[in-house]
Amino acid sequence: MRSKATSTSGDERSLTPPRSSILRALWSRWLGDRGERAAARFLRKAKMRVILRGYRTPQGEIDLIARDRDTLVFVEVKARRRGQPAEAVTLEKQRRLTLAALHFLKRHQLLDQNCRFDVVAIVWPDDRKAPSIEHIRSAFEAVGQGQMFR
Repeated sequence: MRSKATSTSGDERSLTPPRSSILRALWSRWLGDRGERAAARFLRKAKMRVILRGYRTPQGEIDLIARDRDTLVFVEVKARRRGQPAEAVTLEKQRRLTLAALHFLKRHQLLDQNCRFDVVAIVWPDDRKAPSIEHIRSAFEAVGQGQMFR
């Protein structure tokens, strides 16, 4: 049940979200963090070196940045309890990831670096402790205009 906050000044306040949406948000954050840790372990086992986790920019966040031999890899991690997590990497999400990657490359003077965008899709069903992990290499090309873009 939603409740309305009252104010003596007569200003209308926003409705307090129901507990269920707060719990859902916390659950999603927890599952996402758990998924990023599982993806990092998975990539390390695949002989990739994870160099950064949770790189934030005004354009967006890159979940993992890794090195695969001479290639810098920007990794988007999608964790779900069911379904096809990789489908959540929309064209708009690809555009934001591209801008965040460009921010990282410029900031660290790595514009000449070979790079690619991977997706790690994790399905963590309720009835199993071990998740199903799919690593999609070169999941998409850079999206946008300007250098680095196609």
